[in-house]
Amino acid sequence: MTHVEDNALTADQLTLGYGERTVINALSLDFPAGQMTAILGPNGCGKSTLLRALARLIVPAAGKVRLGGEDVFAMDTRALARQLAILPQSSKAPEGITVGDLVRRGRTPWRGLFSPWSEADAAAVSGALNEVGLADLSDRPIDQLSGGQRQRAWIALVLAQNTSCLLLDEPTTWLDLAHQIEVLSLIRKRNRDQAVTVVTVLHDLNLAARFYDRLVLLGPNGMVAAGSPQDVLTQENLATAFGLAALVMPDPVTGTPMVVPR
Repeated sequence: MTHVEDNALTADQLTLGYGERTVINALSLDFPAGQMTAILGPNGCGKSTLLRALARLIVPAAGKVRLGGEDVFAMDTRALARQLAILPQSSKAPEGITVGDLVRRGRTPWRGLFSPWSEADAAAVSGALNEVGLADLSDRPIDQLSGGQRQRAWIALVLAQNTSCLLLDEPTTWLDLAHQIEVLSLIRKRNRDQAVTVVTVLHDLNLAARFYDRLVLLGPNGMVAAGSPQDVLTQENLATAFGLAALVMPDPVTGTPMVVPR
């Protein structure tokens, strides 16, 4: 079981950009331990840039990112990879690699260069494949899978990494609605079962409200709101972030906010 006090993620006065263009300016934000947080906003507002900075994939112009109170840029790479996993927006597997071989790569941070494959490694891979429903396809080449199956294989890889913090960049892109719900359900199950901190970039506001404890809404001029779905998905905030005129009403199934564009 994960110790939730160890996996809170924090951005402290974070400034991010490319060259002279600033995308995120002096952002301070908490991603609470053991909770699921979705980052929302229009294209170009810095959602993926923020996620990449949280994963130490880009260096901030200013500010800090902390995991469990420790500066991620000062952490040993292997130590960080044992605590934090990221699924990028677009992932490409080597040609001909099988599902099982791909998922086994998630164990790399836990193994030395010449370490034998352990029972813990086997259990982590087997458990991840079972979680995503691909145990029967472990010998199937990735390029022979459907889009939804392929995405579940990549999610199994980061689940097999067995970290206390999981970052996902648009994990439901290109999936039909049934597969989107399937993917978000299995992510939430890992969160609920093991108190894993989850931070996800999403485009679908209504799915974010259904599945996530906390939302962060970015707009063209920075953060618009952060908090519960009810606090963030308001008509005023949607107008500020997206320039969108919309009704917000209770979802008839879950009671969470449902956005209906006018």
